[in-house]
Amino acid sequence: MIRIVADDKIPFLKGAVEGVAEVVYLPGNQISKSDLVDADGLITRTRTRCNRELLEGTGISVIASATIGYDHIDTKYCDMAGIAWTNAPGCNSSSVQQYVVSTLLYLASHRDLDLRKLTLGVIGVGNVGKKVKNASEALGMKVLLNDPPRARREGEDGFVRLDELLTEADIVTLHVPLNHGGTDNTFHLVNRDFIAQAKEGVILINTSRGSVVDEVALMEGIARSDFSDVVLDVFEHEPEIDRDLLDAITLATPHIAGYSLDGKANGTAMTVQALSRHFNLGLDDWRPGDLPLPEQPELLGDASQDQEYELMWEIFRSTYDVSSDDQRLRSAPGSFELLRGEYPFRREPSAYAVRFFQGYQELYTVMERLGFSVLGDYCA
Repeated sequence: MIRIVADDKIPFLKGAVEGVAEVVYLPGNQISKSDLVDADGLITRTRTRCNRELLEGTGISVIASATIGYDHIDTKYCDMAGIAWTNAPGCNSSSVQQYVVSTLLYLASHRDLDLRKLTLGVIGVGNVGKKVKNASEALGMKVLLNDPPRARREGEDGFVRLDELLTEADIVTLHVPLNHGGTDNTFHLVNRDFIAQAKEGVILINTSRGSVVDEVALMEGIARSDFSDVVLDVFEHEPEIDRDLLDAITLATPHIAGYSLDGKANGTAMTVQALSRHFNLGLDDWRPGDLPLPEQPELLGDASQDQEYELMWEIFRSTYDVSSDDQRLRSAPGSFELLRGEYPFRREPSAYAVRFFQGYQELYTVMERLGFSVLGDYCA
């Protein structure tokens, strides 16, 4: 029987492959070479650095990461050593979309912003960026897209240069992989030059990787009031956080944008299926069982008042309130990993139905485009 070492924080995994493999569960940041000497496969998240130091001399033939990103895997070494590796692209794209929408509606409600008069710049238009684009357009925003790799492959129609996006965008949201060097370098993409080109008073949202932002340059920009608001789900030196930076930004969360239950289930399913194909385990179609429903799956809203964004925020925060994660992190900034490991139950809008009192068709359409099921008008 094959032997698998797995990160013990991957949800829904326990019991999935035990019938066809021996599985050892360990904290991801504590997995060592000695744990892998007699192992055949490794199931990871981002906290396990999969490099030569960890893998050389072990029995590992495949690494399956239950994450979109794979910068924790030394892919060049794995390719050279004949170690197959997989990630889970798009697994939590709807979860990150939910995070960004919650952020936009929070800002609209708390900053008195009319999103229909603002331009959103999406940098990185992959699985996540495309969903953020669609949701932002549903909210009435003008959206600019920047993705040099896609523009080279598909042509420039529909994409803009980075300098053009920075000049025009009121809000910039980052959805890029972490690339060190090369044509599409994203390490410290947000640097002094980036900030200097950005529109005065820009709002910055980063849910990609912490090192995409140069935090020294960011702090300089904040001190000059270059930004209206900064929202960070990821940090350059996480799990350690610069406390001065934490105090200076609007919203801070512990790398949980993609942590919906739905996204976690997708990532684990893709991981188990990849492992099954590699070892021929017969689990190529495996998925977790039915996910638990929210405590209140039907939400009611009063659309009789002309306060559209306040109404949408009140509805949306019932599925996910980004400010609650901000409060949890600020109350215990040294507990970054614990906050991730013990993250509370969160379902995406698709698990909810919305019913309005005196609703109107345009609002129904917006909520449906954000992922909700919309029921008929509520009658008292």
